[in-house]
Amino acid sequence: MGHLQDRVTPVGIAQQRGVQPRLGKQPHAVDPARIERAGNGNRPGVDRGGFSHHAVCALSRGDQSLSSKDKINRARRPKLPWAAPPHSAAVMSKPFVHYAWHLSYFSGKSRAYLRYKDIPHVEKVIDYYTFAIRAKKRTQAAVMPVIVTPEGEWLQDTSHIIDRLEQRFPESPVVPATPVQRMAAYLLELWGDEWWLPVAMWTRWCHPENYPLFLHDAGTGLLPYFPRFLQNRLGATAANQMRAHLPGLGVVAPQLPTIDRWTRDMLDRLDAHFATLPFLLGDRPSIGDLGLLGPLYAHLGRDPWSKRELIDPRRHVRAWVDRMNQPRPLSGAFLPGDQIPATLQPVFAAMCREMLPMIEGVLRETRAKLADWPVGKPLPRGLGEIEFPMGEGRYRRAAPPYILWMVQRLLDTYRSLPAGDQAKVRAWLAGFDGERLLTLEIPRLRRVGLRVAAEPTA
Repeated sequence: MGHLQDRVTPVGIAQQRGVQPRLGKQPHAVDPARIERAGNGNRPGVDRGGFSHHAVCALSRGDQSLSSKDKINRARRPKLPWAAPPHSAAVMSKPFVHYAWHLSYFSGKSRAYLRYKDIPHVEKVIDYYTFAIRAKKRTQAAVMPVIVTPEGEWLQDTSHIIDRLEQRFPESPVVPATPVQRMAAYLLELWGDEWWLPVAMWTRWCHPENYPLFLHDAGTGLLPYFPRFLQNRLGATAANQMRAHLPGLGVVAPQLPTIDRWTRDMLDRLDAHFATLPFLLGDRPSIGDLGLLGPLYAHLGRDPWSKRELIDPRRHVRAWVDRMNQPRPLSGAFLPGDQIPATLQPVFAAMCREMLPMIEGVLRETRAKLADWPVGKPLPRGLGEIEFPMGEGRYRRAAPPYILWMVQRLLDTYRSLPAGDQAKVRAWLAGFDGERLLTLEIPRLRRVGLRVAAEPTA
């Protein structure tokens, strides 16, 4: 979504001739002392072309075992203890097509959704032509994941994809019906989609042992059937373009200890929660679970270093990642009585203490930019630098305007609630000093490919 999200921009791979991969030796992870120079001299966060800021996440580690023969995804799933037999729902004459990689941050989110909802679909590893030409033509951006409907419509952006498919497949919704749980689920999705991006980039690109898998899977995915040396060249170019986004995300040497401490502490909190419940809000995965799976599967749960050091030692988080990837279709329920688990109170407290000031900083930068920006013209993916709390420290990064579209979507839901339900949501957020989120005055924004633009005022 927004900056580092479901998208990967195309021009970088084949067109940036100035970035030459080192051949003959294994490229290394980012040297923290050199991270600040990764942006080719550009101001952090500005649009540099190449792989988009959201592309960064979209390219992770690719598992090329995906549906090599284009089989419906629910066939031949691993027989895990919690995995239900194939659902007997009526199969559509033509399935949805899910273009994705296992390496991709947001592909994990859309894949888990399709599986839980038991939507007939085929998953295809996205190659360079589909990614850079076909997807760009149909969605205004070179992105992954992309879903093609049986009618031939191309859908991009996982939040938009889920919103659309929930209307089409209403059984066992992933968005709770009760007001507090509904807002909690949307907040958790926002947190997973946006706040965890620097964490995912730190775990992947600052640890050398993750690189060979990325090089292999990215090259094989983009150029299937090509010689290995060409796959390596393209994979290395993609990696270099990903690294160029680290400064704009704040993944720079002085801030790495802050990211490390925050990540371990938050994973401990999540592990304590998943020791008591199978999902965030009960026995059913919510849209919040789907958002959190983005970073915790592709980057933290599959890359060798982070899998070994961060996820596998926390067995309840590990089990949740596995449950999300092999869910019982259409099963489970949210907690009764619109209750929020006590084990998530520290998580929501951290959100309001850390992510809310980040959102307010992005709003200030966006308002300043829009003051002399043409109405309707997409904003850059990164604006000026903002600072906000992260754990016990402070964190600085470029302001991503896309997050405001996500907040706008959440606030639209809140404002559609009856007055009594709005009061319940305000009272709940007040317990974390977060009720000011509900009064943010965000300029009306619309998505344009990977970016957002201000809508004309009436």
